[in-house]
Amino acid sequence: MELKEVVFLFENASIIKYVGLFFIFNLSIIFIEIIVDFLIAKKRRWKDTGANVVIFGINQLLEKTIVGSIGIILLIPFQWLSLFEIPMNIWTWILAIFVADFTYYWMHRLEHEHRILWAHHSVHHSSEDYNLTISMRLSIIEGLFEWIFLIPMILVGFSPFQAVVGLVLVAQYQTWIHTEHIKSLGWLDEVFNTPSTHRVHHGSNRKYLDKNYGGILIIWDKLFGTFEREKEKVIYGLTKNINTNNPLTINFIEYLNIWKEVKKCKTLKDKFRIVFGNLIWKPEYFKKKD
Repeated sequence: MELKEVVFLFENASIIKYVGLFFIFNLSIIFIEIIVDFLIAKKRRWKDTGANVVIFGINQLLEKTIVGSIGIILLIPFQWLSLFEIPMNIWTWILAIFVADFTYYWMHRLEHEHRILWAHHSVHHSSEDYNLTISMRLSIIEGLFEWIFLIPMILVGFSPFQAVVGLVLVAQYQTWIHTEHIKSLGWLDEVFNTPSTHRVHHGSNRKYLDKNYGGILIIWDKLFGTFEREKEKVIYGLTKNINTNNPLTINFIEYLNIWKEVKKCKTLKDKFRIVFGNLIWKPEYFKKKD
């Protein structure tokens, strides 16, 4: 598949109309929740909400540039390496969303386990509120490298178009789960990613850390040992909160923190581990200084 074919599909494929309608629906429920929270005087950090909206606006502008296209462009060569070509029909679309959801689980999990990836994903977790605008609070540069996680889908035969749209649908599904207005949904919480299971994911409580990575299905967490039910009150935010509503600071503060620690490292090995290791590792001499 050539770039012009992919562009044609994004402009003319019927599924894009449904993606657009899904997007409009998500914007509508976000707007409705804002109005409801205002009318019932629900406790909410309104400056935080404003920051989420600004970050969303920046992301929408960047999607109209090369940032929004880079993943598609760079995925095309991997299709030339594939020995298979999966046709696009209703059944393969269902399969593509299922595989994209599995891909999302591992991408999401790795973003929590490696600090250089956490640097962009922490943007989404840095709010101490939990409402539908949090779904808008996504790193403005994550599109530069998240496409890498779709490479296995391309190599097994999915087109870049189907892989990207599949992941987009997994992401769009998750808008409605960022709310406190919907409580437990019973057995649905055991199968799907729901407001209850995702509140756990956003918790900074010790028992909730690094749990419930699933996108649409929560069964991945059950299979791979990362599932946790909502039992105690969720404390939102990071274990060390950033205390800012500046959209640019929100997006880049963790990169700055990494750079500060890299400069303090005494060896190249320690520098590498600070950047690519887990979130809590520090050289022993850091601890002595503290």
